[in-house]
Amino acid sequence: MQITVLTVGKLKEKYLKQAIEEYSKRLSRYAKLQIIEVADEKAPDNMSLSEEEQVKKKEGEKLNKYIKDNSYIVALAIEGKQLTSEAFAKTIEDLGVSGKSNITFIIGGSLGLSEDILKKADRLLSFSKMTFPHQLMRVFLLEQLYRAYRINNNEPYHK
Repeated sequence: MQITVLTVGKLKEKYLKQAIEEYSKRLSRYAKLQIIEVADEKAPDNMSLSEEEQVKKKEGEKLNKYIKDNSYIVALAIEGKQLTSEAFAKTIEDLGVSGKSNITFIIGGSLGLSEDILKKADRLLSFSKMTFPHQLMRVFLLEQLYRAYRINNNEPYHK
């Protein structure tokens, strides 16, 4: 399986880079992983709603350049469906069984994802009703992908 994590913004924090490297290494036993970062747009604090939409639209255009036609697209969005780790593992397994061997997970910037990207997604996935930094979501996503493969292979993993 080919998994692409398409994300807005560069990681700066060393501890997040180390966590991503660790989970990327662990995942390499199960799937081919590619992480693609696109530059985020400047988003000053006092923006109007229309300015926020423009920022998301520009970021969406950058993301869109990397979305492959044959990929199953999962957008991380607070309004998405929440799954247990077991249900997430089953989703990954079902996609593989149904012949969808390319999955692209999309993580937006600090303002979220554009409507264009949300509409293009095959599934909206939420990790929580809470808001998390988009850089930290990469770590959460990779950990859950690793957990999903461990579950699907009946391998032990802490609960």
